[in-house]
Amino acid sequence: MLETIGVEREADLFDIPGPVAFDGELDIPARSERAVREELSRTFARNDDLVEFLGRGHYAHYVPSVVDHLADRSEFLTSYTQYQPEIAQGFLQALFEYQSILVELTGLGVANCSMYDAATALAEAATLADRTRSADGNVVLVPDHLREGKRAVLEGYCDGASLAVESYPMDDGIADVDALAERLGEDVVMVYAENPTVRGCIEERLAAIGDLAADDDALFVLGSDVLALSVLREPASVGADVVVGDAGALGLPVADGMGLGLFACREAFLRQVPGRLVGASEDAAGDRAYTLTLQTREQHIRKQRATSNICTNQAWVALRAAMHATHLGPDGLVDLANRCVRDAGRLAERIDDLTGYKAPVHDRHHFREFAIRCDQPAPALANDLEAEGFAVHAIDDHLLQACVTDENARAMDGLVAALEEVA
Repeated sequence: MLETIGVEREADLFDIPGPVAFDGELDIPARSERAVREELSRTFARNDDLVEFLGRGHYAHYVPSVVDHLADRSEFLTSYTQYQPEIAQGFLQALFEYQSILVELTGLGVANCSMYDAATALAEAATLADRTRSADGNVVLVPDHLREGKRAVLEGYCDGASLAVESYPMDDGIADVDALAERLGEDVVMVYAENPTVRGCIEERLAAIGDLAADDDALFVLGSDVLALSVLREPASVGADVVVGDAGALGLPVADGMGLGLFACREAFLRQVPGRLVGASEDAAGDRAYTLTLQTREQHIRKQRATSNICTNQAWVALRAAMHATHLGPDGLVDLANRCVRDAGRLAERIDDLTGYKAPVHDRHHFREFAIRCDQPAPALANDLEAEGFAVHAIDDHLLQACVTDENARAMDGLVAALEEVA
């Protein structure tokens, strides 16, 4: 092969600058384990000691130690996909239970266990809409309040599929349904809404959005997360065709990047689902057995029939989410979700009592997070709060956003005091 393309050695295929090329010596002095740990401790101590009241798609909830202890068992701790059911029945059963939890929370018939994160799950829903809807057009409608990174991923997918992403306006933190009705038409293949919205508002007219989408034969995709779904109306009951979002709100610490995409849909789209599905069957002895089924990746079926090439295995992350949800149980999930409502309301009420702030900005019910209007410039306030040891989002010139969960609720007094100080 090298001779055919005209090079002498493999190294000639790469153009690596000399200063960063490996020359056989790493030039790292040998150290004892204790010395390495001490050096790392000194390095980590240089990090800012911040209490994060950040949200907007990344949510910190306490992960019980049982999740770490069980998920770290050698039978589970592997990144390899469970292609060989004869040696992976335990893992496959756990993933089947994860899918079953999503089905129960969404009311939809099918869920998978292999989405990267909320952004790519939304993008995969858009390409599914393009494959399944008979509409003549190519427009994907999303709310005006959509996290920038999520929209960027969606636009990247849509560009390759010749789809166009357009926005519909919001009204006091939720969808402007009347404006959406005026925009809808035969050129729209998908309508996306979020509940809660990116500003933490509970979307109040989901059924109306679902009806509008159905009237124009557009796919109705709803964004949410696995904890919020435990107290909100079932997406299936408001006409959702697909539910996407973040399942990593449970089982994972906040990484501000990596997550676990939630993807559930109506059974009518079973053969169009991207990623992998774990199915229940029977073995030769007639006993219940689990296997990966309906793998619609390019590597497994004819390319022209593939739905997606989504590849990296999220199985271990999904396993952790299932363990956390199962540990909490139905009552525990509801209790934790209700706390997200109560604590957000209490914090907003206390901030609203401070001079120079109004909270929440939107006169709606909120889940976890809410927007704060401030008299002073929001970016400057956010910087001052960081100096006081608290991290919040500055989302506009005069808008902050704070998110409270069971992990940072202990620091609400400190945040309120810091807001008063910096104002």
